Amino acid sequence: MNEQSTARRTSYLSIMSQMIFMSRWLQAPLYLGLIIAQGVYVYHFMVELTHLVTGANELGETGIMLMVLGLIDVVMIANLLIMVIIGGYETFVSRLNIKEHPDQPEWLSHVNAATMKIKLAMALIGISSIHLLKTFINADQMEFNTIMWQTIIHMAFLLSAVAMAYTDRIMTRTILEAHGKAEH
Repeated sequence: MNEQSTARRTSYLSIMSQMIFMSRWLQAPLYLGLIIAQGVYVYHFMVELTHLVTGANELGETGIMLMVLGLIDVVMIANLLIMVIIGGYETFVSRLNIKEHPDQPEWLSHVNAATMKIKLAMALIGISSIHLLKTFINADQMEFNTIMWQTIIHMAFLLSAVAMAYTDRIMTRTILEAHGKAEH
């Protein structure tokens, strides 16, 4: 191979590397879409809150409890969205450069793909717990199969989170051992 063809090949590889690296920006519109979805959840929350306040006399204790659990569910989903938007953007697209901002979330300083997966799994478990609690409160109006499947799905979320955390622990220990930093 002569010098000219080697230089051309190096140039092509450099351009391809730059294109691959820049492709991460294709995710930016996805995060903007999630911000719009967050706005939809805010609207939904306000509508439900209005129903709760205006209909409190007719709802009864169980009805109020179910509506409040519904509001908590919306808040937990909104929190999940924030974790995905901020953490995903910071991890996969670009730094947010908010290190000195007083409102910077504490968890953002140590976010990576593995910790995001575990945080997301925990958020899903929380959301699933709220749904399951609503089901149990309203159990007399639910079919047994529905209750059973919701419980099984919740247990699957729990097992998945434990498996992810355990796998992350093994991977971290393996990396530390490879670098001679693990305590024996």
